[in-house]
Amino acid sequence: MNAYVFPGQGAQYVGMGKDLFEASAKAKDMFNKANSILKFKITDIMFGGTEDDLKQTNVTQPAIFLHSVILSTVMGEDFKPDMVAGHSLGEFSALVANKTLSFEDGLKLVAKRAAAMQKACEVEPSTMAAIIGLDDEVVEKICAGIKEIVVPANYNSPGQLVVSGSIKGVEEAVAKMNEVGAKRALMLKVGGAFHSSLMEPARVELAKAINSTKFSKGSCPIYQNVTGQSVTDPEIIKTNLIAQLTSPIRWTRIMQNMIADGANNITEVGPGKVLQGLFKKIDRRIQTQSAVIE
Repeated sequence: MNAYVFPGQGAQYVGMGKDLFEASAKAKDMFNKANSILKFKITDIMFGGTEDDLKQTNVTQPAIFLHSVILSTVMGEDFKPDMVAGHSLGEFSALVANKTLSFEDGLKLVAKRAAAMQKACEVEPSTMAAIIGLDDEVVEKICAGIKEIVVPANYNSPGQLVVSGSIKGVEEAVAKMNEVGAKRALMLKVGGAFHSSLMEPARVELAKAINSTKFSKGSCPIYQNVTGQSVTDPEIIKTNLIAQLTSPIRWTRIMQNMIADGANNITEVGPGKVLQGLFKKIDRRIQTQSAVIE
């Protein structure tokens, strides 16, 4: 079975999407429509801006969404998913790809999400850290023992987890992870504590937008971040999508469930190849590839 997965924030690079714009009239039309919806020329930043320009949350999230969704669109009949999933932001790309959301509505929600998250980041200084080489239970126990806010945020693969919280909380967690033998425990250069309680103001704001947006029955199931489970019901999808901002990303569980449900060919749609690499860590027999435009 064919599984298509969509990356989240961090996969961006200068020049992303320019090849699609130049090769496809459909892609060019979608990019131009995006400029109009966003009310700024995101194409200028994507194709020729600086890395710092592209790192701004209000640019990064729509940029990755656009690259992924437009690529899946121009693949045409070659894009035949039996199941989809997206890592964090990538969940919105997946929901457009399987026709749960329209392109226009998906982009508007991503723009709203990015703005709300940026606003939440400015309320309290916060950050994230990558922890490599410890069991999930060890990381969870250490976080639970710290008085400051720090929680597991991304369960990316066995032995690879990201924690999120206040700067003091994450710094204390990193020190303790190193003490107990983590292979690596390092602070990440991110704008805030994504997928933690510090994103609650953004969750409230995004919930209003999601609840007023039409969600349809998709062409195939989506495996959602909050539970890792296969979902087709539009109302459940909405609920999970709202909860995602303050809940951990269960990517390990998503991969395990997709494979258990028959996924044997994984295609990553968008910038980067991180997600297909994570699938390989779970099961070396899985065939992985990056989506391309012919």
